[in-house]
Formats: sequence, C-alpha cells, structure tokens
Amino acid sequence: MSHAAMVGADSEIGRLRTVLLHRPGNELRRLTPRNNDRLLFDGIPWVARAQEEHDAFAAALRDHDVEVLYLTELLTETFADPEARAVAIDTALASMDLGDALRTYLRDFLDDATPAELTGHLTAGIRNDEVRHFPGSLVTSLLSHETFLVDPLPNLLFTRDSSVWLRDRVAVTSLAMPARRRESQLTDLVYRFHRRFSAEERIHGNQLEHVEGGDVLLLAPGVIAIGVGERTTPAGAERLALQAFAHGLAETVLVVPIAQERATMHLDTVCTMVDHDLVVMYPNIADSLTAYAVTQSLDDAGRPRLDVAPPRPFLRAAAEAMGIDELRHLDTGLDPVTAEREQWDDGNNTLALAPRLAVAYQRNEVTNARLAEAGIEVIAIAGSELGSGRGGPRCMSCPIARDLLPDDPRGG
Repeated sequence: MSHAAMVGADSEIGRLRTVLLHRPGNELRRLTPRNNDRLLFDGIPWVARAQEEHDAFAAALRDHDVEVLYLTELLTETFADPEARAVAIDTALASMDLGDALRTYLRDFLDDATPAELTGHLTAGIRNDEVRHFPGSLVTSLLSHETFLVDPLPNLLFTRDSSVWLRDRVAVTSLAMPARRRESQLTDLVYRFHRRFSAEERIHGNQLEHVEGGDVLLLAPGVIAIGVGERTTPAGAERLALQAFAHGLAETVLVVPIAQERATMHLDTVCTMVDHDLVVMYPNIADSLTAYAVTQSLDDAGRPRLDVAPPRPFLRAAAEAMGIDELRHLDTGLDPVTAEREQWDDGNNTLALAPRLAVAYQRNEVTNARLAEAGIEVIAIAGSELGSGRGGPRCMSCPIARDLLPDDPRGG
C-alpha cells in the first residue's frame, strides 16, 4: 500500500509512515520580548537556525522512509477552494476589536491574495503598520503600529496539538488558549477541504470542549490515555471518550490528572512511549501519577453511559488496560537535578518511529544514554532553537499514518 493510501494510527509505536510537520517560518520572526508571553512562546528563537534544525529533523524522518507533509503546503493547496478561503478569512477577521471599516478593508485585502499569500497572512499575521492608510477607520488610527490585527501563530510548530488520528478517524482538537485557537481552525480546513483528506471522517472539533493533542497517548490498540490539566479539561476528556466509544475507537480510556504547571503542560511532557511495554517518564511523578479507567456500558434504558473506576496508579492501570503484565518506565535522568533539567528540555518528549526506535533531542544526553542501554535506538537531533518554544520531537509531529499493531500486545 502506498503512503498516500494510508491514514490512521492505533498506537504510539507502530511504524510511522506519514507525518504532518510545520517548518518554522515568518510567524516566529514576529516574536518580540513584548509579545512572546502573550503568544505563548517561551523564548525568541534564532529562526534561521531553527529552520536548519527542523530541516534536519525532517531529513531524519525521510531517511527512515517516513513521508513528510508540511502544514503550510497543505493550506496553500486547500485555499484553492473558494469555500475554504471564505471560512479562513471569516475566522481570521472575527475579532470585535477590528471595527467594520477595518474588517471590510482587510477582507478585500485577503480576498485579493493568492493561496500562498493567504497562507502567509494567516500564519504570520498582519500588523497595523502593514495596512496602508485608508479613510474611515478610527481603529487603525488609534492602535499602535506594532499591534497585530491578525495574530501570528508561532505555535504552529507543534502540529501534535491541533489534531490526532484515532485509528482511521481524525480528531480535530479544541485548543484552550485564545492565542492558539486559530491553529485548530486552520487544521480543520485542511481535513475538510484538501483532496487528500476530505473523504476521511472527522470527530470532536474546534468548537467543542478543550482537548489538546499533546494530552492524548495511544497506549495500545483500543486503549487511549488523556491527560487532564492546564490545557485539556475534564469535560474535553469526557467528550473525546464518548466519541471514541461511539465510533468503536477505544475499549478503555484512561483519564490522567496532571499537575497544572508550565513544565508539565501536556501528558507528553512527562510520559511518552518507546516500545510496546516501555515509557519514558519524569521520575518526579512516576509514583504519584494516577488514572481513572473509563469504559462504556448501557443504562437500564439502553442508553450509553460512562463507567468511571476509582483512581489507581497510572502504570498499573495502563498495564491492565493494555493486557500486559507490566508497563515499564525509564526515568528521565539519574538524579533529581538531571531529571528536572532534562524534563524541562523535553527529555520525555520522544517520537517513536517504530518499536525501539525513537527521535529525541541530542542535548538530553543522560536520558538518551539510558534509552540506548534499554535497547532503544535513538535518533538524536539538534534542538537548541526548536526547543525555545518548549516542545520536543513528539510535540512537533502529528502522525497521520502508522502501521497498525496486532490486537495481541505480545504479538509481533
């Protein structure tokens, strides 16, 4: 089967065939010390170096026979569709801060853009001083030059968050922070209108309760873990669980509360899989992380209902749901200081290309050495600038197609 014919994933470790990335672009050049906090980016990267590092990441994936798709290329192709263009422009101009005159001017400006130009405007944003003067707008006269009329989207780099494939369906997520919500809206347009994906079924949606892809781990076929914390809400986890059960995408959903701290923003900042029964885990939470096992049954009236078990230690609950004796964990670092430092530097945020084959940042030397000792082949990539947004290889990648795993976790 060709890459183009494959979609879907039922695990974190099935051989990766197709992945969605976003190459750093002009949206990162819009970051300044004045706006990077509001735009949720931890640092101000050297963009040219970040591009070099990202190109090396993509090359490493291609070297392992992974098809790499780029979000901006897909968007540009999508914007050949007039309806997709109209929806994208309406969404970008929805802010009540623009005023009618400025909104009308910007609509005409974006309507005249080529598909590639429209992609650039919607991802890199439009500043007030980039709009030529025109009469009739008090808004553009009073706003400062550096005010963005359409915000840039520097976090597009982290394609994991705005969608996740569950078997043969894609869940378009609902990002919690206002600065990021247009990311999932643009991603949704790709899946709705692009010729490669328009026939595929979508679930969830950017208008529903908040769920982010970094909080969703496909532990095994039929077993999904959803972290609940700073970005994914209990209501979002419940909604995604209901949809997963309704479409036969899961038998068990493990809902995992995580500390609401910046360093543990998503579940995949503290835990990722590298083999059928092995995760890399931040040791400071290994003994305290819990999970609520959620299954579905029918009530007396024959209506679906969720059955929520009491919380249990995550590793034990996960092993039981996965049908294995033990879910082993490899600690980030060897001591508390190293563990904390390498967790902050995305040491847990590995991307598995296949069982026992994972991409990791080369700067996490202790964790990478421990992975190698455990029989995991590590593809180490540079991340000095890519990591300035606090995200590793998993955050920067949305698997679109993986080889499906056998139903028996001990098989193959």
